Amino acid sequence: MKDADDQSAAEPAAADAPSELSEYARVAKAALAGVSPEPGAKKPDPILTASGIRRAFGGIVAVDVEHFEVQRGSITALIGPNGAGKTTFFNLMTGFDKPNTGQWAFDGVSMDGVAPHRMAARGMVRTFQLTKSLTKLPVIENMKLGATGQKGEKWWNGLFPWRWKAQEAEIEARADELLKRFKLDHMRDEYAGALSGGQRKLLEMARALMTDPTLVMLDEPMAGVNPALKQSLNQHVRGLRDLGMTVLFVEHDMDMVHDISDWVIVMAEGQVIAEGTPDDISSNPAVIDAYLGAHQGKTLLEDQV
Repeated sequence: MKDADDQSAAEPAAADAPSELSEYARVAKAALAGVSPEPGAKKPDPILTASGIRRAFGGIVAVDVEHFEVQRGSITALIGPNGAGKTTFFNLMTGFDKPNTGQWAFDGVSMDGVAPHRMAARGMVRTFQLTKSLTKLPVIENMKLGATGQKGEKWWNGLFPWRWKAQEAEIEARADELLKRFKLDHMRDEYAGALSGGQRKLLEMARALMTDPTLVMLDEPMAGVNPALKQSLNQHVRGLRDLGMTVLFVEHDMDMVHDISDWVIVMAEGQVIAEGTPDDISSNPAVIDAYLGAHQGKTLLEDQV
């Protein structure tokens, strides 16, 4: 049953796949056209910047990033071998961990010491490799929890329903709209625990949009997803950019990276070792060496590591 649900969610998106680049995709690629394909490359209009970020666990340095920028309005992939430090770097950028040294800023504002929920309220949200849905709550309630600034969260407002009822109705309408977009509306009143792995990925992505973010960070959105649902997820990620958002995602699925990325940043042993377009990265000897241990004379994406 779960696989059938995944298949039904994938088919409409694949059928609606655009035959050419959207206007947002053309703008993103044009903005990055003059950027030098080298580690720490400066971007024309970065929405996320980081400098001197270092995180060590005892004697092991997990992240040591000299400089990092994400171009506004782009889809940027963060790739690298297992243990490269990608998820740790994500955790540092989103406040779930603290670096030993370094500074980072979102939309020109320092995020040092800012709690994750406050980052989300400012427009930077993330998903996790292991989904964080509340399995014993209905899907619609999971969605509503994603909204920020809810008046009913303050106990004194809770005593006076007229203060929060109108906002509650607006939040629910927004949640229903997103569930329809992600083709989860038929599961609206089911427990989140009844969803398949792929559907939980969709739910987490949809819930992240309840904050109306400007930067969406996805940690391995394809991990554990039924192959039939991957095309649907690809289309949804493209859709985020076409709604004016910036996307930064960690991924091991090289087909997805090559298919939807405007720019690729590569990490290995905690450092950024390469940047560029998917075509640049696919033939970069340093990247191939990081994955294979030695230059094999083939492109990384052909090898499908």
